[in-house]
Amino acid sequence: MVLLHGAYADGSSWSGVTSRLQHDGYKVVAPAVPLRGIASDTSYLSGVLATIPGPKVLVGHSYGGALVSELADTSGVKSLVYVAAFIPQAGETLGALNSQFPGSELGPDVTNVISYPGGVDLALNPDKAGPILGADIPPREGAVFLAAQRPVAAAAFSESVEETAPAALPKYAVIPTGDKAIAPAAERFMATRAGATKVEVSGASHLVAVSQPGVVTQVIERAAR
Repeated sequence: MVLLHGAYADGSSWSGVTSRLQHDGYKVVAPAVPLRGIASDTSYLSGVLATIPGPKVLVGHSYGGALVSELADTSGVKSLVYVAAFIPQAGETLGALNSQFPGSELGPDVTNVISYPGGVDLALNPDKAGPILGADIPPREGAVFLAAQRPVAAAAFSESVEETAPAALPKYAVIPTGDKAIAPAAERFMATRAGATKVEVSGASHLVAVSQPGVVTQVIERAAR
């Protein structure tokens, strides 16, 4: 199992899922995604996947879903799981996809812009973003997440995706109906278009892998069979 976290996060966002998968006998790799943009992150993760022998299930949360699609042609990949995630097609940008449907509350008013000589990064305002990302997790847990967040290159949301995940690969999409970061309507649209088996989690937030790791684990293990 290869678990790819989303923007602003790190591999610890999969902790509840990772521990359950390991308990059930699965080998898990949850690498730190550089968050430097789709092409750059895909290149790095291709190198990571090359070190992992055998069949692989790729799992992506949020921004990580775009990376799953880009990496889907990698040798040994047997299925794909998208968790509250983007499922873009070639030529699309994540920013455009997220603005197609109403419901996302992530915008300039909750985002801090970090400018530096090498580019522009985005970070979430820790005083505002908690209820948007994780309304169903304890506020203290959300505050810890935001205190340790990793900024993402702004270009990640305007950079065009190069690959569409192969139609023949089995796909699963976990859709939290209370998601305020990516609109559930957008997630349903992308999942249907990709031919993914949809699993809706009633009332769950964007951080569904944190609030309901058991449900997410069940879907991943289903994809592994």
